[in-house]
Amino acid sequence: MLRREVFDQLVDPRRTLSRESIKVHGISPEMLVNQPTIDRVLPAFHDYAKKTVLVAHNAAFDMRFLQIKEENTGVKFVNPVLDTLLLSAFVHPNQDKHSLDEVAKRLGVTIIGRHTALGDSLVTAEVFLKLLPLLAKKGVRTLREAREASQKTFYARLKY
Repeated sequence: MLRREVFDQLVDPRRTLSRESIKVHGISPEMLVNQPTIDRVLPAFHDYAKKTVLVAHNAAFDMRFLQIKEENTGVKFVNPVLDTLLLSAFVHPNQDKHSLDEVAKRLGVTIIGRHTALGDSLVTAEVFLKLLPLLAKKGVRTLREAREASQKTFYARLKY
């Protein structure tokens, strides 16, 4: 994980933020004044992430959002994706809970900045790094093997 290589950008959603959203994410309407819209940010993020493997927790949710935005932005993400929720379920098949909070706790990852894009990304990256040796112990050592292992879990069948 390269901490100096970070893409962190607030986005003007072009709508009123709910009180719950403000409370959970800690982003106020004032913070979004003069911020770019998703139509400008997504192409920049796409360029930043080209030729990489995307790692996310509950990646199906995030990828669905990106698919919805494809038509408006002209940006299509074809990157390979690894989902730490699915990898956790593969490594810990007897655990019932695979939320980011639960997986981080189980792996000893400190949660800082939860429910912010950057905070969640950093926690997910740390979780991923902790999962790698556990995956290796189960014979999963390549991207292809990790993707195949992910698809063997119950959670892989869930769609958004």
